[in-house]
Amino acid sequence: MTSVRVGVFGLLGSGNLGNDGSLQAVLGYLRAEHPEAVVDALCGGPEVVAARYGIPATRLHWYRGEYRTASRAGAIAAKGLGKLVDAVRTAAWVRRHDVVIVPGMGVLEATLPLRPWGFPYSLFLLCATGRLYGTRVALVSVGAAAIGNRSTRALVRWSARLATYRSYRDTQSRDAMRAMGVDTTRDEVYPDLAFALPTPPASAPTDPPGRPVCVGVMSFHGGDDDRARAEEIHSRYLDGTTRFVHALVEDGRPVRLLTGDECDAPVVAAILDAVDSPLVTAAEAASLADLMKETAAADTVVATRYHNLVCALRAGTPTLALSYAAKSDALMHRMGLGAYCHPAREVDADRLLEQFRALERKSTELRQTLAERNRVAARQLQDQFDALTSALFPSAHLVYREAP
Repeated sequence: MTSVRVGVFGLLGSGNLGNDGSLQAVLGYLRAEHPEAVVDALCGGPEVVAARYGIPATRLHWYRGEYRTASRAGAIAAKGLGKLVDAVRTAAWVRRHDVVIVPGMGVLEATLPLRPWGFPYSLFLLCATGRLYGTRVALVSVGAAAIGNRSTRALVRWSARLATYRSYRDTQSRDAMRAMGVDTTRDEVYPDLAFALPTPPASAPTDPPGRPVCVGVMSFHGGDDDRARAEEIHSRYLDGTTRFVHALVEDGRPVRLLTGDECDAPVVAAILDAVDSPLVTAAEAASLADLMKETAAADTVVATRYHNLVCALRAGTPTLALSYAAKSDALMHRMGLGAYCHPAREVDADRLLEQFRALERKSTELRQTLAERNRVAARQLQDQFDALTSALFPSAHLVYREAP
């Protein structure tokens, strides 16, 4: 029997730890349940993916300056040519596979600034060529949200329609796709793929609290519809978060700053400079596993990035969300901590401190709640992987077509 050829696709290896964690979860599933699969990637950071996960990887975009703003005529021309070249490259890559998996990520949303001819165009090429060549394309536990930009919305809608399999990481995502005209009758909702990752053992909480408070920060400038107010939103977020960290330090609490993407480093630097205390340190996490270790060692977590929240909740640590999108609120509700959300666009340090203290007062109860919810999430993700096998690998005796 010819081995099944599986491709993984997305902005993987590009510095976003959440995206890479989703990839790790899918690779774990493939290696455990489909060891015969031959896997490679079309991704943003092929060198990182190849080195870290041991699979061949190809660069997603022909033009290396794809995500830099093009202002000169030469750069604009190169970016335009790149779109044509990428259409050919993507088609050729898809044709070599029996299955392509898009592992998690918010690929059907625009909750952060996004241009239609960036990743939405790439995803559309994937799904369209998959349908053209008979390659099964699966969008697995992905995030989705209502999209204002007409071009982005059209590309996302058609990508979803052309995919062979779709599942979502929360009910709001499925509802958003239904509202955008996608038939979601057969689509299911499962937890984020990162909940399938192994977790480090959590140490017992101290009384009085002596372990650090992890504060996950983000280079937050609002969403795709907030471009005109981006700097104002960022300034308010940074000021409120810095004030909160300063208040913790005044209480004698050690603070550990976390990130989830390379672009968050300037926020960490700004807080360290403003607070200037030995009680505030920055973690250097290279993976979601590293982030889980940090959050497992904390008394409590306050975080912005979605996958910072996932790591903290998966580790069973009481968590407060600086929420920037409905997906964060949905995640917190799913895990039984819906009362502990604070708007990232309007961080009020005093109010945040009140919520934080309320969280700590219920720490023991919340740890029990998280343990229960994590057990449920583990069962649901096994159901997800079973469904994925049925949809993409319908028979162990299926003979796959020979490579062209």
